[in-house]
Amino acid sequence: MHRIAALYKFSKILNPSKLQNKISKKLKEISISGTILVGKEGINGTISSSSQKNLLSAINFIENIKGLADLDIKLSSSDKNPFIRLKVKIKEEIVTIGDETIDPTEIVGEYVEAKDWNNLIDHKDTIIIDVRNNYEYSIGTFKNSLNPKIAKFREFPEWINKQKFTDDEKKNKNIAMFCTGGIRCEKASSLMKKKGFNKVFHLKGGILRYFESVSQDASSWEGECFVFDDRVSVKHDLTEGSYDMCHGCRMPITNEDKAT
Repeated sequence: MHRIAALYKFSKILNPSKLQNKISKKLKEISISGTILVGKEGINGTISSSSQKNLLSAINFIENIKGLADLDIKLSSSDKNPFIRLKVKIKEEIVTIGDETIDPTEIVGEYVEAKDWNNLIDHKDTIIIDVRNNYEYSIGTFKNSLNPKIAKFREFPEWINKQKFTDDEKKNKNIAMFCTGGIRCEKASSLMKKKGFNKVFHLKGGILRYFESVSQDASSWEGECFVFDDRVSVKHDLTEGSYDMCHGCRMPITNEDKAT
């Protein structure tokens, strides 16, 4: 059984290259696989190990680095290793929105714990926005959520501009945003605050934390959740889902799709 940790933290990193080398060296020593992105705005990634002790050691090592305490971490498991090797990359943005003036360390929306999410999205004055890509939305989302129909996250600001929200909506509507692990909706909430939206909320820990915390009987989620590793998707109980990856188009497909 392989244990998996999705983690991120927005934090000002003065020397991303130095941090890249430090993390890469340590995680290779303890046989961790996965992908980690390092940038001036923080760290974002998913790592895996067949040893829970080694995985916890990796998490502890990263959290003891200056500025990276209290990582947002979501744990799951898989019968197979979802990663072939370890990759630690330097990126301009750890999640790309294409606007360097958007800084979640300076301004961000209000975190909503998973246990409180249903009450927020059931409120009559709430607009629910799925900030993920269109193919992610297609295999599962929260009921009544808006689909921006974007191919990549950097298209999200343009979609917001095209919606022509009224001044009343910006002032009085609850804007509830979510994504897989919390990082995209956190950055999107910073964008929305910058654009003058008053009541901006985002699901802390994302869909994966919601799956951890809310029973399936009480869930407002419909379908499965796409993940960026070889599992392709996970079910509400965080076990591997029913989707595979098309080798041609790199999109999630079902067994029925493969038969046609």
